[in-house]
Amino acid sequence: MSALLRLLVSLAAGAIFGFGLSLSGMVDPARVIGFLDVASGHWDPSLAFVLGGALLVALPGVAIQRRMARPALDEQFHLPTRTVIDRPLVLGSAIFGVGWGLGGLCPGPAVAALSIGLVPSFIFAAAMAAGMMLYDHVLTRK
Repeated sequence: MSALLRLLVSLAAGAIFGFGLSLSGMVDPARVIGFLDVASGHWDPSLAFVLGGALLVALPGVAIQRRMARPALDEQFHLPTRTVIDRPLVLGSAIFGVGWGLGGLCPGPAVAALSIGLVPSFIFAAAMAAGMMLYDHVLTRK
């Protein structure tokens, strides 16, 4: 398949994802924090419905993918090969969770929230990019 077609499909998928995040309100950090704050008595279950909807789409997609020899727009599937749960995975997951809980955004919604133009979204995205660059350029050097 042509690179242009793959690019257009990727752009369409990203636009659909971002639109869905915006439509569901998941680009609003207050809604995400309301879901994570189960102890306050003001728990917002709406994120659970978004996650459930994602599962309804993902599970049949994974079942279909497992029956395919290769993807429609690539030569092979690019699936993770590591299955070990090690210290870096656990620490990275914990850091991700703390950032998600404190900021109310994770990478996908953070990028989608940039379209709203709110200053906190830009600060979060800049800090997220800085953290990724710090890891790539400092912590991975031997």
